[in-house]
Amino acid sequence: MPINPKLLSSFMWLALTAAAVWLLSVLAPVLTPFILAAVLAYALHPGVVWMAKFRIPEWLGAGIVLVVLLVVASALLLLVVPVVTKQLPLLRDQIPAMLVQFNNWATPLAARFGLDLNIDVEMVRQSLRTLLAGHGSDVLQTLATSLRIGGSALMAVLGNVVLTPIVAYYLLIDYERVLTKAMRAVPARWRGTVGSFFTDVDHMLGQYLHGQVLVMLILAVFYVIALAFVGLKLALPIGLFTGLAVFVPYLGFGLGLVLALLAAALQFQDVSGVLWVAGVYGVGQMAESLWLTPRLLGERIGLHPIMVIFALMAFGHLFGFVGVLIALPASAVLLVAFGRLRTTYLTSDLYRAP
Repeated sequence: MPINPKLLSSFMWLALTAAAVWLLSVLAPVLTPFILAAVLAYALHPGVVWMAKFRIPEWLGAGIVLVVLLVVASALLLLVVPVVTKQLPLLRDQIPAMLVQFNNWATPLAARFGLDLNIDVEMVRQSLRTLLAGHGSDVLQTLATSLRIGGSALMAVLGNVVLTPIVAYYLLIDYERVLTKAMRAVPARWRGTVGSFFTDVDHMLGQYLHGQVLVMLILAVFYVIALAFVGLKLALPIGLFTGLAVFVPYLGFGLGLVLALLAAALQFQDVSGVLWVAGVYGVGQMAESLWLTPRLLGERIGLHPIMVIFALMAFGHLFGFVGVLIALPASAVLLVAFGRLRTTYLTSDLYRAP
């Protein structure tokens, strides 16, 4: 029985795709810095192109955009470090006093419902003293143990941190040449279709990046103004950090919330101030999840707000934290692919057949 050439070709492509997926899963730890570098190169390449208009060579423009990125990342880190280093030791004295106030308010309320609620403030005070002002030998021993346990992981992270910008730099200076060579590897009869597809993907991802920057700026302004309105002295650094860190879904918001609650616990003398700060973050999170992200990101990449929420949940469920990071840009790429498949289907004999 002769084998259908089209069927054989389909099976070959399916086998190649399965092999590529398996190879990617096996080499995922090795490919991580290269994938991150490719993402950085894609995001920063417009800056290199813009500087080329002023006759700045590619090698210099690539270095400039990477240095600017490093400065911005360092600035975000510097917004957090002073808050933690200056105020964390004050928790030893401030939190027990707040727990006493909470006890005085919550114990009678719990008693009305037959609950025995009584926090051992002295035990908390002793635990905080041990945690925040422990003996130097204990701290060194804990640190040494942590380094022994996570030494390989730490070296992997440090390796990625060093390797990623190096690879990104070489991709930036050879950006056009890499794309040209990649297109030459595509069969001639498919180059027009593949080139058109990646043009649409590039436009879609550009819209996503613009929308993400807009969301970050709006939230940064909101948190600074709202935290200042409720009287938080560190509203500017904490608000800026929270707004700019939302590009990392959930984690950026969570770190900002912890910093704000920490600062509020040390500044205010009652629980109400902490609750006001928590309320600000609750409003900000609802605005981001229910309006900003669906509207400013979903509309720019052509996704309905419900589909944006679904994409975040689905990719997060499938791939964890990394899935949440790539949910919207990956959905944008899939949207272009499904659009092409729909067009092909609507023009096919299968659809047009009576």
